[in-house]
Amino acid sequence: MTDLNKLSLRQLQTESARVLSTISATNNNIYQFNKKAHHDSQNWYRAVIEWYVQEYGNLPSKTGPGKEIKLVLDN
Repeated sequence: MTDLNKLSLRQLQTESARVLSTISATNNNIYQFNKKAHHDSQNWYRAVIEWYVQEYGNLPSKTGPGKEIKLVLDN
């Protein structure tokens, strides 16, 4: 697994965007990430990605439903 602390801000944003595109945006889902982030957006992105990795075993760009997500700015 990739060390999330080594990902650039843009990588954190795109990986978390893939995750968020695959889950229901319920209060409980969002709250679990807010609870870990304490108003820090980079920690919030990491919390989202960590949850996904626990569910699917790797980054969303590499495995699971996140791999199928096409972002507007993908190359």
